[in-house]
Amino acid sequence: MSRAMFEYTKTVLNKVSFDTNLFCKEVQKALQRLLPYEIEELKLFIQNLITFNPDLKQCMVYLN
Repeated sequence: MSRAMFEYTKTVLNKVSFDTNLFCKEVQKALQRLLPYEIEELKLFIQNLITFNPDLKQCMVYLN
């Protein structure tokens, strides 16, 4: 089930990546429901998104 949650989280983050505040809120939610190794994968996923939308970088503060 958790893998499905990770994929769902990525889908949601992609959809809200136009709005930095919404994106940050979804990152915070994801940190509460994902497993530690999934959070590491999420960091990589978000770093990739940042290359296309640098404004999202401010949300990385939640992942450190």
